[in-house]
Amino acid sequence: MREGQRYGYRIYGPWQPAYGYRFNAAKLLIDPYTHRLDGDLEYRPEIYSHVASDGTGIGDTSVRDDRDSAGFVPYSVVTKHPVREIHRPLTSWTSTLIYEAHVQGFTAKNPNIPEEERGTYKALGHSSTIAYLKNLGVTAIELLPIHSYLTEPGIWHRGHKNHWGYNPIAFSAPHNEYAATNDPITELQDSVDALHEAGIEVYLDVVYNHTAEGGVGGPTLSFRGIDNKSWYRQDSDGNYVDVTGCGNTLAASNPHAVRHIIDSLRWWVEVIGIDGFRFDLATALYTSASAFNSSLMGAIEADSVLRNFKMIIEPWDISRYSLGDFPHPFREWNDRYRDSVRQFWLGDLARGYGEGVSDLASSISGSSDVFYYRGPTSSINFISAHDGYTLADLVMYSEKRNQPNQEGNADGSHENRSWNLGVEGPTDDPLINKHRHSLKKSIMTTLLLSAGVPMITMGDEISRSQNGSNNSYSMPLNMSPGISDSEETFMGGWANKWELNEEEADMRDAVAELSLIRKTYLADVAAEFFTGRVDFGTQRKDIAWFSLGGREMTEEHWADGDKRSLTVFIEAGPDRGLLLLLNSSTAETQFTLPDSKWGSSYRRIFDASSPVMLHEPQIKPPEMQVFVAPHCAQVWLVTRH
Repeated sequence: MREGQRYGYRIYGPWQPAYGYRFNAAKLLIDPYTHRLDGDLEYRPEIYSHVASDGTGIGDTSVRDDRDSAGFVPYSVVTKHPVREIHRPLTSWTSTLIYEAHVQGFTAKNPNIPEEERGTYKALGHSSTIAYLKNLGVTAIELLPIHSYLTEPGIWHRGHKNHWGYNPIAFSAPHNEYAATNDPITELQDSVDALHEAGIEVYLDVVYNHTAEGGVGGPTLSFRGIDNKSWYRQDSDGNYVDVTGCGNTLAASNPHAVRHIIDSLRWWVEVIGIDGFRFDLATALYTSASAFNSSLMGAIEADSVLRNFKMIIEPWDISRYSLGDFPHPFREWNDRYRDSVRQFWLGDLARGYGEGVSDLASSISGSSDVFYYRGPTSSINFISAHDGYTLADLVMYSEKRNQPNQEGNADGSHENRSWNLGVEGPTDDPLINKHRHSLKKSIMTTLLLSAGVPMITMGDEISRSQNGSNNSYSMPLNMSPGISDSEETFMGGWANKWELNEEEADMRDAVAELSLIRKTYLADVAAEFFTGRVDFGTQRKDIAWFSLGGREMTEEHWADGDKRSLTVFIEAGPDRGLLLLLNSSTAETQFTLPDSKWGSSYRRIFDASSPVMLHEPQIKPPEMQVFVAPHCAQVWLVTRH
């Protein structure tokens, strides 16, 4: 077939739902290996292989529908994009700072980009986009799903569309909606190349655990019609095994599925130029007791190409939780890190009692209790992500506000470890706003100066709010500039602002400053776990924890559930170190600097309670008392003569 030819499959076979067979030649099917789709899905009864009464699929799923779906479903398109030579940054894990972003939301409001290109693949490679990421110190942008995806019939019926993209139908075809041109593949390649030239890697969030065909009552668009029994996990009665919460689970352990996923990953790597992947609900990709026995994980590790690229795991699904269970070379989203940092800065104050600082200390030092045999870079540290509160909303809302999704506010997590500081939502109270701002900067300080690989979520660096939503997965079907900042779109929180007020600009500057501190002082010491043991040469530990009095913490300090402060010393070389003073209490607190064994001079280089551009460094000798504002983190450079 010639390039540009549209086509689809019709598969003949038995209709025996009780045995898992749902062949229906009346349904035009997408080629799982296609790299481009053409046409939109129309939500009509004809797209279902069973007799449906309307576009949502309501009907008897055991009765076959013989109406032709052609004209109502997308076509596959023949493309010719060969494997190409790609020049990559090849950033080490110890130097990596990940920025999770939505293609549309990241650049949709950027005034420096031509209006028709905003929110597209092309905009990702624009000079202003790249300059923004470079200023923040970002080394990798992780894109929410860009494989071709569809809106679920139920969401469509409510007048909304899937915004995040976690509902794939063609794993290796870039989503057309994000293209500014009629050639999304070349457009994406050009932007990836521009990001690479600037030293920025590109990762993809990939969803190989389920498809947009949903449960047995969903549309028949590709895999179900090709071989339902082989592509989806089912029980002995032909019922789907759903561990994704999306209606189906891909049988990713089957040999043909393993081959398909490997081929898809290699296409993104070798043709588009992608540098890494984040696997959504990764435990759904295997049925064995452990990821160590997963045929897919083993195939990735053994593949001569893929084993050299960055692989990130979301180590859970709705049926199991497996943090720490994945082999090399996989890194894992560490939700225990997220929870411990939130708990220290926010959760304990919200509920009125604490649990001490042991969990926080473990998280800051790389989570060796979770990844003890693999090293700290196995931990992807994060405070927020696409699903959940933004950083700004963590300090503004104690109750989620997901009403725009039209699910009765029943969706989204009920436990967020957030704290509104006494007022729900925005306020004009200057003291509350001051403390909220300091808290955001302090939390970001903790994230960017912890051992492990930090990931920040799009907009956290500018205090992006979603109006209290912790599940902003859907947007109105009639999305337009006129409603883009309405309550339906979480007051515009779906997209980054580019024209910032003073506080938002200071938040951005704080992230840039903290990432520079990390790059300068911690990149060379973050490859291995700290030992906490005394070095016989220096008589110092590589990491140490101090009480407010400037002495190393005792068992009594560690057991104190009401402790609201922590001093952390990190050895950063033969003549220097970093000292973090963390005060999560509601009062200004006096800290004593460690004695001369740790440093001959202490210089404050960051203070979350003051604007970055107005910061005045302080230099103090050992054992001096310093004051730290409420809800505040300070960073001190320790030098030795």
